[in-house]
Amino acid sequence: MACSRMAPSIKLAQNIRNPLRVAARLRSSTATASKVKGAAENKEQQTGASQWPLGSQVDHIERCEHLGRKPCPAATINFENTQEAYNSKATWELLRSIMVFWLCSIDQVVNRNQQLLQLSKKLLGQRLFETMMKMTFYGQFVAGEDQETIKPLIRRNRAFGVGSVLDYSVEEDLTQEEAEKKEIESCTAEAEKENVGSVQREKKYQVQPGFGDRRGGVISARTYFYADEAKCDTHMETFLKCIEASGGSSEDGFSAIKLTALGRPQFLESLAKLGIATKDESHSWFTGENLGLSGTVDLLDWNSLIDSRTKISKLLLVPNLQSGQLEPLLSRFTEEEDLQMKRMLQRMDVLAKKALETGVRLMVDAEQTYFQPAISRLTLEMQRKFNKDNPIIFNTYQCYLKEAYDNVTADVELSRREGWHFGAKLVRGAYMQQERSRAAEVGYEDPINPTYEKTNEMYHRCLDYVLEEIRHNRKANVMVASHNEDTVKFTMKRMNELGIYPEEKKVYFGQLLGMCDQISFPLGQAGYPVYKYVPYGPVNEVLPYLSRRAQENRGIMKGAMRERELLWMEFKRRLLTGNLFYSPRF
Repeated sequence: MACSRMAPSIKLAQNIRNPLRVAARLRSSTATASKVKGAAENKEQQTGASQWPLGSQVDHIERCEHLGRKPCPAATINFENTQEAYNSKATWELLRSIMVFWLCSIDQVVNRNQQLLQLSKKLLGQRLFETMMKMTFYGQFVAGEDQETIKPLIRRNRAFGVGSVLDYSVEEDLTQEEAEKKEIESCTAEAEKENVGSVQREKKYQVQPGFGDRRGGVISARTYFYADEAKCDTHMETFLKCIEASGGSSEDGFSAIKLTALGRPQFLESLAKLGIATKDESHSWFTGENLGLSGTVDLLDWNSLIDSRTKISKLLLVPNLQSGQLEPLLSRFTEEEDLQMKRMLQRMDVLAKKALETGVRLMVDAEQTYFQPAISRLTLEMQRKFNKDNPIIFNTYQCYLKEAYDNVTADVELSRREGWHFGAKLVRGAYMQQERSRAAEVGYEDPINPTYEKTNEMYHRCLDYVLEEIRHNRKANVMVASHNEDTVKFTMKRMNELGIYPEEKKVYFGQLLGMCDQISFPLGQAGYPVYKYVPYGPVNEVLPYLSRRAQENRGIMKGAMRERELLWMEFKRRLLTGNLFYSPRF
């Protein structure tokens, strides 16, 4: 693989005392900052104004006519048209949504939801309890128990212009103590336990007992805890089934994975520390052992990482300039730990190959900042390998992070230089409360933007940069994963101004199942590629997920007044027009 400034590389020398310095990861964005500065400061980013310049609209129409398609201006989409927003829903489903949103806004119900669920199960019995859940909370936010039972919902959504991203949402029902114990064990290397030959990691990248339960303060993100290698294989098989199902349900399917489901998080923390070292610590030197003298070797080349013949402990070494001896950059791995890390990388490779084979876009979810540098870097290496002809691998960028724009611009610039397809999912972020608490307690800089408004600016700035890249280089792609109506309007406005047509399928929209239908379905019926994240799994095994979603989404639910008002408007419209028993046909 060609050497790039983005990939830590080394010229293998005859004398290890004279290695080449590893290239730092490029994070320069000054060349592109000026052209989006105005957009970031523009009030229209927050108001989502839908008035378009006439010249831009004419240019867009001419471009679309050249492509042989009629334009679909965003100004024609009315997000207050309740008939269009809810024509995929039967009337009883409207009433269910109204009831569920109302209950989720009541603190007493949310705070005691676990006790209420257990009491309901005792009073009703398992069978009636499951029926009740399917008619209420489970039915609102979960598609079904398995890949067969979710097919009707997937078909119905597709008939109304909305695709699906399958998400197997089963979580272990662990106590906080059990979760913390598992996390500490899985994030600590044997060498660190014995305090022999280990390299001290920064506090940020050390497991912190008080934050061992990664479920706390997390919004709409499932959490995995390492049990053993067999469990990781089970997770991989589940992801494979999701990829296959996504490929079978549509020609342009998406699927999502989490790297903490595929191996010990210890490796992600260790590699995250490596990622920071190669970027910031200019005095670090790297070499490899027994790799030959054939010139330049990319130490994080994907093929090298998954090669069973090469040990990770011998791949990432740093020479001690005083003693002249090679020392491991990471903590020393035992034979079993080395094999475990290889297996994690190989599971990722299996999933990426299946996505390539089935034509499914594979989105790698973002996680906590002490894992994220490693997740982003490994995802980048997969993109370099699998995105040569089509956008298969998508990385996730959390725009509540201060460094989000630098990360997006650096990765886009690398993809442009190397000629592969850039794929991004933009989210605001799911770990804000947890990240801030951890940074304050452990003692490192808060990685989160100071205000919600700053996060909105960051989101629009990152999005605008990618949209500009799409305009100039049709190899960029972005998933706008947002429930924010202003962000959706901003995206459509910029697409129109830049001549990006929805049918080109370079810009996608994503929302959660059971929420924001007033955005998803009008977009889909207007021709925009839009997807629902579709959780599924057995009722009892999804309850921990649902319980925490209710607790952590209460603020969102309280703010969903407009959605509830639109649901009531549609119910009254059907009542007054004699369509109370409306049922969708497809």
